[in-house]
Amino acid sequence: MTMEPRRILLTVTGGIAAYKVPELVRQLQREGHEVRCAITSAAARFVAPLSLQVLTGATVRQDLFDPSEEGEIDHIRLADWADLVIVAPATANVLGRMSHGLAEDLVGAVLLATQAPILVAPAMNVNMWNHPATQANLELLHAREVNFVGPGVGELACGWEGEGRMAEPEQIVAQVRVLLGSKSLVGETFLITAGGTSEPIDAVRSITNRSSGKMGFALAEAAVSRGAKVCLVAGVTALPTPAGVERVDVESALEMRDVVLAKLGSASIVIKAAAVADFRPEVREEKKIKKESLDPQAGLTLRLVENPDILAEISASKGSRLVVGFAAESEDVVQSALRKIKKKGCDLLVANDISRADAGFNVDTNSVYLVTPDGEVEEIPLLSKREIAAQILDRVEKLRNEKPC
Repeated sequence: MTMEPRRILLTVTGGIAAYKVPELVRQLQREGHEVRCAITSAAARFVAPLSLQVLTGATVRQDLFDPSEEGEIDHIRLADWADLVIVAPATANVLGRMSHGLAEDLVGAVLLATQAPILVAPAMNVNMWNHPATQANLELLHAREVNFVGPGVGELACGWEGEGRMAEPEQIVAQVRVLLGSKSLVGETFLITAGGTSEPIDAVRSITNRSSGKMGFALAEAAVSRGAKVCLVAGVTALPTPAGVERVDVESALEMRDVVLAKLGSASIVIKAAAVADFRPEVREEKKIKKESLDPQAGLTLRLVENPDILAEISASKGSRLVVGFAAESEDVVQSALRKIKKKGCDLLVANDISRADAGFNVDTNSVYLVTPDGEVEEIPLLSKREIAAQILDRVEKLRNEKPC
């Protein structure tokens, strides 16, 4: 189930962060959405209206009282046209005008007239953001169910450091997916694991793997976009947290097991997409092992012990809970997956061939087999991991509807 293309009105106000708007337009279009722009007179000083017109293929609206613009499509019809209105960047000034219902220009009139959801990406100096007046305006807007993304923390255009950076385009697009998703998983709580684990040898070395966590993170993002509540237990990964997701970071397999068991009680659907190490060193040295302390002839010998099988453990007591496992295989993928699902006891196993350069670890694409306990095998050809995640969740929804409560 991919997201249906929607009509998005992007309103731009006068902040330096407006330089990010063309990239935001491009990313929204890559999602399949139709984008139009309306800008304030101040915004036109930071981003060229012609640039936005070329990108969107539509006239960029600026003037509430321009007869030629109103003749093409008046501001009320523009407000009605949108399935979603984005305000990016949203200055302190526009937040104040929004909270008090002021419609003194085109953007203000559209924001007051629209009945579509509104997503605001604030951008301003940290002192302006923290000012009691701004915070009071935010409270009013939150009470009216206006949606927000950001601001981030970091270096600001004015030279200050702190909260006030406009969210990056990819963060805004991720929140758009949440707002415009199907809501077919409302009421479900997902527990998803992702990324590799790191099993320490000493103070600086560890046993790990090449898992990036991209597949598990794509699943978390997709589940949230369908209205689910998601807890993401992340192993070793540098990926940013998807919008709307609760994230818990862990390193070792034992830490992951502890968190999964602690969170399991509230989960209705579990997806174990993490690449958990099967073994860990029996002894962890608290200090770094010095090369000079080793016998050059004997070298270093590590005794490994088996880690707990988290998937098998939670499958054994799943009850009405739906449990999905992952299997990273390098040969005999389907037969190995068929054996593994019987051993693990989960409801669905997602198997992929990690020997392929275009699938599996640390790439943006994947090709998988969906395997069920009764031996059914469905192959999903090479797609982006976001598209793979959508197809996995389609199957999860089907299984959820078939599974007795």
